[in-house]
Amino acid sequence: MYDYLVVGSGLYGATFAREAVKKGKSVLVVEKRPNVGGNIYTKKEENINVHVYGAHIFHTNNKRVFDYLSQFTTFNRFTNSPVANYKGELYSLPFNMYTFNKMWGVTTPDEAYEMIEKQKKEAGIGEPKNLEEQAISLVGKDIFEKLIKGYTQKQWGRECKDLPSFIIKRLPVRLTFDNNYFNALYQGIPIGGYTKMIENMLEGIEVRLNTDYLANKEELNKLANKVIYTGPIDAYFEYSLGNLEYRSVRFENETLDIPNFQGNAAVNYTDAETPWTRIIEHKWFEFGKDEDGNDIPKTIISREYSSEWKVGDEPYYPVNDEKNGKLYEEYKKLASLEKNVIFGGRLAEYKYYDMDAVVDAALNKCDEELI
Repeated sequence: MYDYLVVGSGLYGATFAREAVKKGKSVLVVEKRPNVGGNIYTKKEENINVHVYGAHIFHTNNKRVFDYLSQFTTFNRFTNSPVANYKGELYSLPFNMYTFNKMWGVTTPDEAYEMIEKQKKEAGIGEPKNLEEQAISLVGKDIFEKLIKGYTQKQWGRECKDLPSFIIKRLPVRLTFDNNYFNALYQGIPIGGYTKMIENMLEGIEVRLNTDYLANKEELNKLANKVIYTGPIDAYFEYSLGNLEYRSVRFENETLDIPNFQGNAAVNYTDAETPWTRIIEHKWFEFGKDEDGNDIPKTIISREYSSEWKVGDEPYYPVNDEKNGKLYEEYKKLASLEKNVIFGGRLAEYKYYDMDAVVDAALNKCDEELI
């Protein structure tokens, strides 16, 4: 018998497993995929660490979390400065003085502020009731139309008027010339890739790959006193109350015999006509160099296509609207009756979690559980 069966080897599962072993507990980790790491899995191709399930940039103001992960990796100094491409016009993201200058020709923060306020007033927005109104109140109508509307509708498969305002509140807007998307004290990418970091976290811990917990739940549960479940909560209960909704992402990868395709790690395509939402050029997460500091002669790009999730697809972004929120609460009630199961992480809690928040939640659960 193991003390804990950890289902999933992403950040939540790896953190809990490591801490449990440190406390002298016996742990078995089971993972459905042929590799550890969950959605932060990176695979080395052409000496480039490819973010297989989309770009992941670690950022946090939480020193406890940063120090914790720094035991298992060294973070490079990558700073996320994406570019928006609207029909060939390039703009800075996050929205800042470079963006406002390109859009309106303004050169001072006062001029930019006045333009945003003027467009907000013309739109007649008081308290924003949806994403469109929230976006216009933050950056004005011009920027909404060119840099938010098309991208957001591709991302969520819904009109901006039909999306809740809180989705856009995470978007940084600055009246400065600061191109750093994340206003975080600690930021970077693990040198050698995320997979290497997770492997270090799981060193010495028994891990069974290609093991589908849900297909073998009964026999696997017999192996441990308690289960840490990090998969989809509705799948755990066999979708008995219905499916929670997600957005999924499809990737088209291409290896190119050139050293530089777009000159940046991430370029968002914000017009509605371009079918992909963004292109990631993976080598720029590590400055175009391999681990020995040599220039990499090739490049690998990923075009991302957002799609409605269906059973069998990879779930990425929970659709946190009122309907899904109510359904999750019903699943949460069922979860509370599972006395020997702890539900944790993005899928089990049906929550949009940044990486640092996942680690923080796992560490807090360890503090509570591993006495």
